[in-house]
Amino acid sequence: MLRPLPAKLALVLVLVVGLCAGLGLLGGPVASTAEARPLAEVRKAGILRVGVNPNFPPMSSYGKTNQLEGFDVDVANALARALGVRLQLVPTATAQRIPFLTAGRIDASLGALTITPERRQLVDYTMPLHTETMSVLVTDRVRANSWRDLDRPDVTLVNMRGNTSVALLKEKVPRAKLLLVDGNADTVRAMAQGRADAMIENIDFFWRYTRAFPNVQWRRLPDPILTKECGIGVAKGNETLRAALDAELRKLHADGTVGKLWEKWYGVPMTVPVKL
Repeated sequence: MLRPLPAKLALVLVLVVGLCAGLGLLGGPVASTAEARPLAEVRKAGILRVGVNPNFPPMSSYGKTNQLEGFDVDVANALARALGVRLQLVPTATAQRIPFLTAGRIDASLGALTITPERRQLVDYTMPLHTETMSVLVTDRVRANSWRDLDRPDVTLVNMRGNTSVALLKEKVPRAKLLLVDGNADTVRAMAQGRADAMIENIDFFWRYTRAFPNVQWRRLPDPILTKECGIGVAKGNETLRAALDAELRKLHADGTVGKLWEKWYGVPMTVPVKL
């Protein structure tokens, strides 16, 4: 037979359980929209708080003047202007995007926030802002028209150590050799030096490194392996702000602004453009 706990001990347990629940330690993260600001409050305050990753060029990073710049920053500025408010950029690391939204520390989150069923349970999304596409970068030394042409033992693919896309390579092109390097720029350098033949990755993020090797003929194969969509995240249930951002984002797509900003920062058109 269980004896009742002493009153002081019972109180301690209640406090501990409550703390764990608030931190999301019991049964996963807890989404709270208590502090989410609807559109009316954003306009009344005159400030739109947007989370961007400060270490994610060319999406967003600190430039030569120590100010945040990049594709996400330009998009956030355009949205704030359309809403008639000032923009406040909030440095938000990848792991902080969802927690900052659910805690009400930001009104919207950028930073390549991929739309997934799991995240949809915690936050709401606008229409897609851009895509993330796994495709192939090769040089003129390689004869290939499709990523399937790379699945042979005389082809060496380059990727980064610890990158999640390495598993995809082993699944899709298991017969190709694999060279692992330490960073994004190293992957392109390995290809320029002839140590690797091709790279399968989100190629849009790597084009800027090819500028260091102007004598190499770079080529992107036309058939993507995998495409995912990234949207702008807002707190769950914040429908007025989500709808307003969605409407303005749709205009930015329709008039070509998103495409122009992408090409400005990436140097190439989006591999798979967003379909309205």
